Amino acid sequence: MSQLPIIGITMGDPAGIGPEIAVKALQKKEIYTMCRPVLVGDAETFQRAANLVDSSLKVHPIYQISDAQFQHGTLDVYNLHNVEIGQLTYGKVSAMAGKAAYECVVKVIELALEHKIDATVTNPLNKEAMNLAGYHYSGHTEIYAKLTKTKDYAMMLACGKLRVIHVSTHVPLRVACDRVTKSRVYRVIHLANNACVKLGIKQPRIAVAGLNPHAGENGLFGREEIDEIAPAIKNAVADGLLVDGPVPPDTVFSKANGGMYDIVVAMYHDQGHIPLKVVGFQYNEKEQKWNAVEGVNITLGLPIIRSSVDHGTAFDQAWKGTACENSLIHSIEYATRLSQAI
Repeated sequence: MSQLPIIGITMGDPAGIGPEIAVKALQKKEIYTMCRPVLVGDAETFQRAANLVDSSLKVHPIYQISDAQFQHGTLDVYNLHNVEIGQLTYGKVSAMAGKAAYECVVKVIELALEHKIDATVTNPLNKEAMNLAGYHYSGHTEIYAKLTKTKDYAMMLACGKLRVIHVSTHVPLRVACDRVTKSRVYRVIHLANNACVKLGIKQPRIAVAGLNPHAGENGLFGREEIDEIAPAIKNAVADGLLVDGPVPPDTVFSKANGGMYDIVVAMYHDQGHIPLKVVGFQYNEKEQKWNAVEGVNITLGLPIIRSSVDHGTAFDQAWKGTACENSLIHSIEYATRLSQAI
């Protein structure tokens, strides 16, 4: 057990589903066979989540990692005492909850930078709540980049056979088009290759999606493929990487999901997110709930490991005991694999 990586898992927004899915995930004994998990957040909130799901897990508040027990049946919580339970309204945006979620992220990054934990996993925060609290970031990725002083980073999503990495993420679509440059695409191709190698793929097969319909149709629908994307691919191939493209974006994801490629370089946020969530998210209209919410978000290029659930706070499901923990379990698995590759 002492040789397993220590994985820090944030609470997320306490008004959302983060505390519940954290408890549900750590109910599973197999988690403790792959890593040593420690939750970062408010101990009382996690106790309430355990009560919600009728869990027999015991909350063990700690104030330094060395005090963790790392035993199945016990929830080690690095206790920040940062939720006013009497002021918390489940499923609602609040500055108090946004502040608590942000503080969890700051602490888990600090623990990783100090080498007290081996990897970080984040539960969902609410961007509106965080901004109400005075922390003006567009998401986790930007917080990690700022606090780790990282300039060259990218978001990778994974679900089953499908892996996607993005040239740009949380920016307007008009800005995203301008960010499709030869240098940026080239760097993201290398980030994709390095990530796959760490996951045990010796020579990753990388597909690069086009930006325009039909990958530009030889300049008929735009020149980004000719002027920016194709030259980046050529340079990456000259480096010895196995890269194909620009591939029309309406077919590249189906090919990757079928096994032709190990990862796809997407040009902007929704180009990559939509196909992955079609694969990983399954909504049941009859029961009006999600049967499956799967997928992992990994930030590449950081000096520390960060994986995350690929869904939001789900305020409509919060504190009802019905939230799905699959995405968090897969995030823990990815964080474990990446920490063991170092």
